[in-house]
Amino acid sequence: MNSSLPSAPESPAHQSERSSNFSFWIGMSAVLVILIVLGFRNGFESLCFSLITFFEVILLFNILIIVHELGHFLAAKWCGLQIDKFAIWFGKPLWSKKIDGVEYILGSIPGGGYVALPQMAPMEAIEGKTETPREELPAASPWQKIIVAFAGPLFSFGLALLFACIVWVVGKPVAYTESTTVIGMVQPNYPAEKAGLKPGDKIISIDGHKITRFMGMGNSVIWRILTSTDDTIPVVVQRGDEIKTITVAPQKDVEHDHAWYQRSATRKIGIGPAWESLIIKKILPDSPAQVAGLKPGDKITAMNGQPIYAGFAIDGLLKEHPNVPIQFEVMKAEPEGAYEKSKGNAKLTYDPPRSITVVPEIPISPSPMPKDLPPTDIGIDEWDPGQVNIIYPTPFEQVRDSVQAVTGTISALFTPRSNVGPSLLSGPVGIMNLFFAVLSSEHGWQYALWLAVLINVNLAMLNLLPLPVLDGGHIALSIIEWIRHRPLSMHILEPLQTACALALIGYMAFITFFDVQDSGKMAGIGSIGEIKFAPKPNSP
Repeated sequence: MNSSLPSAPESPAHQSERSSNFSFWIGMSAVLVILIVLGFRNGFESLCFSLITFFEVILLFNILIIVHELGHFLAAKWCGLQIDKFAIWFGKPLWSKKIDGVEYILGSIPGGGYVALPQMAPMEAIEGKTETPREELPAASPWQKIIVAFAGPLFSFGLALLFACIVWVVGKPVAYTESTTVIGMVQPNYPAEKAGLKPGDKIISIDGHKITRFMGMGNSVIWRILTSTDDTIPVVVQRGDEIKTITVAPQKDVEHDHAWYQRSATRKIGIGPAWESLIIKKILPDSPAQVAGLKPGDKITAMNGQPIYAGFAIDGLLKEHPNVPIQFEVMKAEPEGAYEKSKGNAKLTYDPPRSITVVPEIPISPSPMPKDLPPTDIGIDEWDPGQVNIIYPTPFEQVRDSVQAVTGTISALFTPRSNVGPSLLSGPVGIMNLFFAVLSSEHGWQYALWLAVLINVNLAMLNLLPLPVLDGGHIALSIIEWIRHRPLSMHILEPLQTACALALIGYMAFITFFDVQDSGKMAGIGSIGEIKFAPKPNSP
């Protein structure tokens, strides 16, 4: 909620607007880079799909912000406050019209909106002078200000409930790797392996918290490890019929470099989730896997005589033993070629397992392989993702989980010895990255609707923080005014508001810096590209 458009060119308000516009266009440029790179890599059809997805992201993102501002607008109308402007989007107006004393504006920068309310807490130090002088207007009561300030988060929360009701009807997609608690891969030389955790172990609890899924926030494997603070944590697992408690000492990610310009390293123990099944989707030409006779649709059940639960286990083995032949137990899809004809449908008939030996090979490209990848490869390029289950959580469950996710993140940020730092959070560009990623996937709109529930709850709760530049700050100032029977002195309020505004602007620039890097990773900038093997004269 804004009191006005900035008017003083050197004011913090002008800096705020320029920072917001800069962040917006940085985000837009990052997303456009993704689209252009994807278009060049994957062709015209992919480019058109990416452009459509881009406009879907803009639409959804704007709905979230405009509904929030609409709450302020309608509450101000109901309370009888003066409304100078109600703008959809920022920047130079493309269209404007004054109706009943309110100027309605359509801006040129599609990034949300604002409401200009001169009777709210004085914000001239941050936003510039209001169009209507405050001195010419009757003072708004503290309760009117509280109602108007609270209406924005209330409308965001209401929109979250609306999206939650839609998700309740259409369903939320959940992949097997998200919902399982079974360990599929244990990285060599990481804390999990040193402590004795093994693939196939089913995790029951971590650090005293019951575990219900592997991925996500809340009671998940990843979250409980990430937010743990002790040097060691107890992990209770079921191995066969036996319940075991294994003490693990998490460590920061040592496999990848974390320079000053990258997000901070997080605590991990070196495990990954089990897959529903290991069905090959794509094999690289002239690769060892192709030479050995593996084909798309083949299901791998064991590796070197041991059950295999995730494809990542192959990478771990190759890092430890890059040149040792691997013996797979493989079930062939029947009839031959049925997988390709079914367009990836894994519900096929399979032969009994047979043994196939694959000899790893050094690719000719890239050369050399990046240091965080095995020096050799076998050429299984893509795995079938398996079935995605559709669940129908109630609106209450969705909102409750979203509230717990927000409070859990805030708690982790301020917990002593926590590894969750400010650089791990996301701003507007990061949110757009998330929406772009989910909308680009299968079941995209179902994922996006569920994500919109979380984002709206997040927007509502964070805006209620008692910072002078947020809705919670307006509420706090109004409560102080009600108790004192007069507002705070401008000599106190102006420096406080300016300091908070500049801190918020600085933090948004800080996390946008990391979010833009994520945009580049989504576009594959800096990636190694497809692995290639030397041509084989007798390869299939």
